[in-house]
Amino acid sequence: MSKPREIVIHQSANRPHLLLGCDRELVLFSALLSAMLVLALVTWWGVVAGVLLWILAVAVLSRMGRSDPMMRQVYLRHIRYSPFYLAKGALGFGTASVPRRWV
Repeated sequence: MSKPREIVIHQSANRPHLLLGCDRELVLFSALLSAMLVLALVTWWGVVAGVLLWILAVAVLSRMGRSDPMMRQVYLRHIRYSPFYLAKGALGFGTASVPRRWV
């Protein structure tokens, strides 16, 4: 009883949910948009445009996922909190009032 109890947490329980090295929801959303483009145009150049759009989106999203897997959540939180934490020019300014939708 001299040392504290240790609990092993498996690595898969602590990793973000990634698909193709990207944020799972963004990859599936880009695949959905590309499929909608392909099915809406129903031409060969529409298929090529949809496939190119999906490949480009996966490339950009995988770079974003390599940089920071939680970047989407951080950006959404930044947008949600921006009315409360206004840009300030000095230390003496206080924060804004709490928006009504937060109460």
